[in-house]
Amino acid sequence: MSYSKEISKKLNELLEKNYDAEKGYKLAAEKVKREDLKVFFAERAQERYDFGHELKSEIRNFGENPEKGSSLAADAHRSWMNLKTSLSGDKDEAVLEEAIRGEKAAVEEYENVLKESEIPASTANILMKQKNGIVASLNEVKTLEKQA
Repeated sequence: MSYSKEISKKLNELLEKNYDAEKGYKLAAEKVKREDLKVFFAERAQERYDFGHELKSEIRNFGENPEKGSSLAADAHRSWMNLKTSLSGDKDEAVLEEAIRGEKAAVEEYENVLKESEIPASTANILMKQKNGIVASLNEVKTLEKQA
């Protein structure tokens, strides 16, 4: 596989995860009752939408095409989140727990891609900025969970 195809493949995987997170956050914003959580989740959905556009642009810079859609695993996760929140007496807390789990996984995925030696510095800078945004969101959602 060529260098640009290999980098684009990794970026497409992150792009798919951002599509998934955007959809998950939109769903979370619909599920929670507290207005501050609705705003938080809507902001995270917009952030992930923006991350997706940055990744698409970077993939195109490598002469490749961005993929569309979300992953089967994420669709299953959203279904599980629907079930968990419908069974949970405290839906807000259940949604926050799922957001924490998802953000931890996202940080790990970004770190794995950033470990790759072939990632160009300009791409690594974009990925590091996005990862730092996810870490900030993770910290914020942990704080919100403690307040719940």
